[in-house]
Amino acid sequence: MNLKNKFAIGCLVQFYEIDIIKDYLLSVKKSLDIVQNKDNVIIDICFNMNEGLEKVDDNKTSMGELRDNFNYMLKDVFGWESRFMDCGENGYDLRLTEHYQDIYTIADYRREFNDKYCEEVDLLMWGESDSLIPTQTWYILDELHSSVKEKTPKYVSFFATCKMWDDTWKVLEHPDFTDKPFIEMDTENWWSLRYNMNQEEMDKINDKTEELDIRQTTQLKFNGCGLVISSDVIKSGANIPKSVFFVHEDTAFMNNCLIHFRNQLPQYIIKNILLVHNRKLPNKRMYIKGQDIQDGDMTEMRKKQFWFHNADKMSQMNAFNTTEQGHTYTWEDVFREYDVQKDS
Repeated sequence: MNLKNKFAIGCLVQFYEIDIIKDYLLSVKKSLDIVQNKDNVIIDICFNMNEGLEKVDDNKTSMGELRDNFNYMLKDVFGWESRFMDCGENGYDLRLTEHYQDIYTIADYRREFNDKYCEEVDLLMWGESDSLIPTQTWYILDELHSSVKEKTPKYVSFFATCKMWDDTWKVLEHPDFTDKPFIEMDTENWWSLRYNMNQEEMDKINDKTEELDIRQTTQLKFNGCGLVISSDVIKSGANIPKSVFFVHEDTAFMNNCLIHFRNQLPQYIIKNILLVHNRKLPNKRMYIKGQDIQDGDMTEMRKKQFWFHNADKMSQMNAFNTTEQGHTYTWEDVFREYDVQKDS
């Protein structure tokens, strides 16, 4: 298959995600196996080695070792040669950057990714380290864009999800999942939010689809994992506001689109093709100083960091405060409030 359009898929990899990222990379590679002109899909990756929020546990590894392991992984999956900064004759257009300076978050990366590639490609896709993208990704997006770009060049798109926690997400749930019960904290049932699904399981579900069910709405509903954005959306001025510095970047982008396009931006939902988001992988946050996998849920452990709740709260307030008067919070506010709380 030859793609008619150009794409970029971008993923921020935090140093502590080294043990989970290979499955994502392999899913990207598999999605390109049937594509002849693989260089029509830019694979953008940023490996973040900044230790402003979390530091490497030097008793277990070093940042240099983590960096080397990641480069070996890229070579194993894509044939990436760090000496030449390319994949040789394998045909992949992989673009790796490394970040050292200043705190760098998913909001920073995705905002810059959108700006960086919106004038080079037709469609942008947000990758995520704990996701698996469908094998059918590029065929579907290529056909979708070719069919709608004349009438609706500005749009977003989203693949189907697993069973979510409330009915507002039903519009995105895969048909095989949507009638299943939501069971809090369930890790055993294949439809559950906390179930960790592998590539083979995802392929088995998606391979059953004989005819695509693509639905259109202007009632935007998505998260950041696997979001597809036509470049014309970004070129028109919609993006993640710079005030959003930590998380809630997907909500901020959605709010920005609703305002910018006056509730008229189309969203195409690929209802019967599943994109996997393994939110609760046990090895998601490894090699962090002061955190041990034996202590339990690593995501919960992050929430115990002194800065987390302030950063989460302030970034969320910024996400919902882009059109009204009010203070715009920064990392300085996060740490200043912690110092005040500590001294009081």
